[in-house]
Amino acid sequence: MPPKIQQKSKEQKMAAAMAGGKGKKKKWSKGKSRDQVDNKVLFSKEQFDRFNAEVPKMKLITVSGVVEKLKISGGLARRALKTLEEDGEIRAVCNTRAQRIYTRNIGEDDDAESK
Repeated sequence: MPPKIQQKSKEQKMAAAMAGGKGKKKKWSKGKSRDQVDNKVLFSKEQFDRFNAEVPKMKLITVSGVVEKLKISGGLARRALKTLEEDGEIRAVCNTRAQRIYTRNIGEDDDAESK
């Protein structure tokens, strides 16, 4: 049988329990937070001119790309791209419920398709 270990008194046990404690409580992390962007919901004259100048020249035109480039809202970008498509300045490549992809309208492609 192993030798008997000296037991601590009640006061010593209480002091040890009070000294240890749980320490600090774990704090919840805030998680990743994105900076809130303040995109415009209406075109200014300069933005509209820039939109009409730059977007038809882009190779890959998406709603998110236009939003990032011009700092406009997604709804405004969708409607503006739809009007550009109706005018024949850009051409739809893929039009799903989640993503709309356009490309610039090049005259040579139209000739190749008609032949």
